[in-house]
Amino acid sequence: MSLHSSALSLLGGWTAPDDEQEALRRRYVAHLDAHADGAYGSCRPDHLTAGALVLSADQRHVLLTLHAKAGRWFQLGGHCEPGDDSLPAAALREATEESGIDGLVLDPVPVHLDEHPVTFCGEPGLVHHLDVRFVAVAPPGAVPVVSDESTDVRWWPVDDLPLDDSPPHTGLVARALERLAL
Repeated sequence: MSLHSSALSLLGGWTAPDDEQEALRRRYVAHLDAHADGAYGSCRPDHLTAGALVLSADQRHVLLTLHAKAGRWFQLGGHCEPGDDSLPAAALREATEESGIDGLVLDPVPVHLDEHPVTFCGEPGLVHHLDVRFVAVAPPGAVPVVSDESTDVRWWPVDDLPLDDSPPHTGLVARALERLAL
């Protein structure tokens, strides 16, 4: 199955937790229906991206990366690549590459969708990431390593996230913790 087909199947069958998320789910499905390359960065102005909010084994800390181009703290993630056969696989690959942590366990059900303009990816204001976010848990004692895409990567207590908090992580963390409690 292609990434496009698997993304359509995943998002088409996903039960959104609220009306806002349902509207985004419908938007993402319509985007994929209209664009065979809609899961890749080559699709402009919009394209899907895959990310993972990485929690510590005890679920008391969140791993965030200080994005080199944006200068802000984000969950791990990025563009899908031709070798990715699913959005969960892309999210796990990105989280592993950006954290340096092997053995992440990713829940294959999306936890959150977020559409946002990207001012640091090509033409300012013209590119939108249609982010599909998952939750992953790191093995006990995992020590992250800074990647080429970051200037820092570190564990943050779930109740003491970075002050710039843009994009906001609090709601994403709450949804991830709820998802893991199921």
